[in-house]
Amino acid sequence: MDLYEYQAKHLFDVHNVAVTPGEVCTTAEQAREIARKIGGPVVVKAQVKTGGRGKAGGVKLAADPDEAAERARDILGLDIKGHVVSRLLVTEAADIAEEYYISILLDRSNRSFLAMASVEGGVEIEEVAATRPEALIRERVDAIDGMTMELAQRMVVAAKFPVAVQQATAEILVGLWRVMTAEDATLVEVNPLVLTTDGRVLALDGKVTLDGNAHYRHEHHADLVDREGIDPIELRAGELDLNYVKLDGEVGIIGNGAGLVMSTLDVVAYAGEEFGGVRPANFLDIGGGASAAVMSNGLDIVLNDPDVRAVFVNVFGGITSCDAVANGIVAAMGELAARGAQVSKPIVCRIDGNNAEEGRRILTDFGDELVELVDTMDDAARRVAQLAAGPEGK
Repeated sequence: MDLYEYQAKHLFDVHNVAVTPGEVCTTAEQAREIARKIGGPVVVKAQVKTGGRGKAGGVKLAADPDEAAERARDILGLDIKGHVVSRLLVTEAADIAEEYYISILLDRSNRSFLAMASVEGGVEIEEVAATRPEALIRERVDAIDGMTMELAQRMVVAAKFPVAVQQATAEILVGLWRVMTAEDATLVEVNPLVLTTDGRVLALDGKVTLDGNAHYRHEHHADLVDREGIDPIELRAGELDLNYVKLDGEVGIIGNGAGLVMSTLDVVAYAGEEFGGVRPANFLDIGGGASAAVMSNGLDIVLNDPDVRAVFVNVFGGITSCDAVANGIVAAMGELAARGAQVSKPIVCRIDGNNAEEGRRILTDFGDELVELVDTMDDAARRVAQLAAGPEGK
């Protein structure tokens, strides 16, 4: 989960990484009041999860509260690379002498953590890495030892940070490691880290990505979820503890096991080429249990997606036998009807594996005209794509 700048800097502050004081707001009048409390020049910054804010006009300096309100009006509603600005960070303006770059990230390819530092901050770090790789110092961080002060000091010396800022920068690197480990982050980045004219070293901007698999260890992370920026279907699926991802297509997908669901996405996309480019509408893994309640919730989520025209339930019975899966589908249809949810979209089922014959018998005896059994995964994918395409695809 990527955080907004104001959220990242809050976590920095919690873990004693020096930042400029500021508050988030959603109106020009709130921006005026925050600037008044800060009591000096401020920067009004668009809060969007994309780069290039400054070039797009999303970062503006204001000398006083009235000007802060004016700048807020300029930025609110601005479209920055498809992100419409609805909130702002009003923060104390810093008189910048120099700009640097530091970060720590999870390096999956090498199964370790990677720390980076450069005296060329304030620009796209990818550009520095591509054009002046010698200006970007990289160091592996051992997961057990962590970012020690010795390692941090070695990095800032190797990156040729000015002697006057080396100790403060090393301390901030150690602080970023605290953020990384305490919050279960996969990325913490400061660009730019600045030296002010009065000698302070501050995280002027911040980027943090949290590991969603670790949210259960951090109750406060629920407050960081961007409910406005998440598809409402994904949000509701999360509340039901479903492993769901919204995609841009017409075929709802339900399967048991991430690998099977990924394969299902592929075969549906391939089959859909025959019917005008029909594609999967979601990823939904109901797991090995596939109880009636889980199946009911899954069907409810998928069937209520307005983009879905047909549903593919693809289940391979392993730990859970196919008769239990079939009973779950039947019970789910009953539960949906009891809730007053009108099921009107066709559901193609392919069930195989443990006790598959009994599972197919249960669905056949169920006799709902919207539920159609198909023997193989490929044939089921073709059939559901045909149904999703509608009359023009037949």
